[in-house]
Amino acid sequence: MILKKLDDKGQGSNLILLMVLIFMMLFIMPTFGPILGYYFGLVLEPVIGFNGLYPILTLFFAGLIVVFFSSSLTNFFTDWKKMGKAQEMSKAFQKEIQKARKEGNTKRVNKLMKMQPEIMKKQTEASGGMMKPMVFLIIFIWPIFMWLRLFLADLPHYYFTVPWANQVSFFSWPFGFGQAWLWLYLVFSLVIGQILRNGLKYLSWTEQWQNIRKKINPMALIKK
Repeated sequence: MILKKLDDKGQGSNLILLMVLIFMMLFIMPTFGPILGYYFGLVLEPVIGFNGLYPILTLFFAGLIVVFFSSSLTNFFTDWKKMGKAQEMSKAFQKEIQKARKEGNTKRVNKLMKMQPEIMKKQTEASGGMMKPMVFLIIFIWPIFMWLRLFLADLPHYYFTVPWANQVSFFSWPFGFGQAWLWLYLVFSLVIGQILRNGLKYLSWTEQWQNIRKKINPMALIKK
């Protein structure tokens, strides 16, 4: 009964968080995003604006900042060890239930199906930490997008060169959706993000990081 209450409480918290995210994306950020983007620009433009001379570098460093911030937050809130165990448990469960069904072992299938809610619960608990930083990330990432769009639009030369074309506008639509500057940003972010996330994930498996994570955990500090 106690476990059920805790499970319901966890699911309720995730649902509330999801509703907050949707509300922010639909109502708050479209209004306040451009305002925050202006103030973000006051800080970012002197640092990574390069006086408008190197817009590709500006996109690269903007992606680097966002990926570093988002990866660091996700890594802090996510227990990768717990997630790895939950994934292995799920794989083993799927393998066993497929084997039981292939053998026609109905009794074994029914027994495994009773265990399925517990498996799903562990997966939800393990991945629940990944949603927690989303509120902070939206507040941080959305204004950077707003600033980048305004920054590139104000450039006297908003074109870049690729092997197959001398002039490609940052605001062209190369694939029919998504402007060229956004595709460049996504490419930079994917490459940098993959390297950074794998590095942080590897670090999170070490005992040193587990000790650091406990020390800087806000809840641990409150308990002290």
